[in-house]
Order: sequence, then structure tokens, then C-alpha cells
Amino acid sequence: MQLIDKYYPEDNELKRILMVHSKDVTARALQICDAHPELHLDRQFVEEAAMLHDIGIFKCDAPGIQCFGREPYLLHGRIGADLLRAEGYPRHARVCERHTGAGLSKEAIIKGNLPLPAEDFLPETLEEKVICYADKFYSKSKLEQVKSMEMAERSLARFGEEGLNRFRVWEKMFER
Repeated sequence: MQLIDKYYPEDNELKRILMVHSKDVTARALQICDAHPELHLDRQFVEEAAMLHDIGIFKCDAPGIQCFGREPYLLHGRIGADLLRAEGYPRHARVCERHTGAGLSKEAIIKGNLPLPAEDFLPETLEEKVICYADKFYSKSKLEQVKSMEMAERSLARFGEEGLNRFRVWEKMFER
């Protein structure tokens, strides 16, 4: 994609990690689209937005995945959203800022004293939900691993019941 090449012009380990992860998430999201024609998902948008959902990682501090920026990793979605809005992709930007965990509520941001504006960053459209859901099965630090449903749930459970419950609703919607 041209936008990825714009922000990741060098072929290096960070770009490789981003591309492998994004392609895995995209493939799973597209499988859901294809398995559920009754949901009338915008398949082209899902493909584009899934490939771009982590575009902001390069500005974050996460040396384990070759990110040597200055911002906390939690902000990668917000950073990506800002980049995509500036490029004229507001719908894609919403996916970036709403895919962390199973979305973040204003209450969770305040309670966790997270470095985000105190507002809801929850997936709202079905396309946003599909991409957020698909993302939970792949880690950028363990590219070769596909998480099982139990592993995905366990990783979300560490952050409270709210996100886990949202994920379980999606599980019923997308895995039937």
C-alpha cells in the first residue's frame, strides 16, 4: 500500500513486522467478511483499514518490535488515526483509534489513567468490530503464533471484564 510505503520507506525489520501482522489481521477479517454475507460488510474497506490499523507504531517506544519512537505504545492507534485523517482517510482513522484492546471506554481511560483523551474509543461499525476482533489473534512480538480463542480472551481479561465482554459478543457474531 502506498501509505505504508510513505511512512515506512525502508525495507527493515519494523516494516516486515508491520506487514506480516497486518496481512494476518487482514486475512482473518476478510475470512469473516466472506463467511458472513448477511452482515453486508464493506469488504474493500475492511481490507484497506485492516492493513492500515497499526500504521502509527513507528512513532512509539516498543523496542521489542523495533519501534524506537518517543510515544507510549498505547498511543499508536491515536497516532495512526491522526496520520490517516491528515491523508484524507477519516473512516480508516476510526479503525486505528478504536482497535486497542477491544476498544477503550472513557471510564477505562480515566480509571487506568491512560495517556488518551477522556472519551470513548470503542468500535461502532461492524467493519471496525471485525478488524478489532481479528487483531486480537495476532501479536507483533510473536509473528509466528496465531492465538487460540482462549489465549485471546486471556490477554483481554488482564484489562478487565468490559473489553472481554465486548470480545465475547463479537465471538458469537463472527464465529457462528
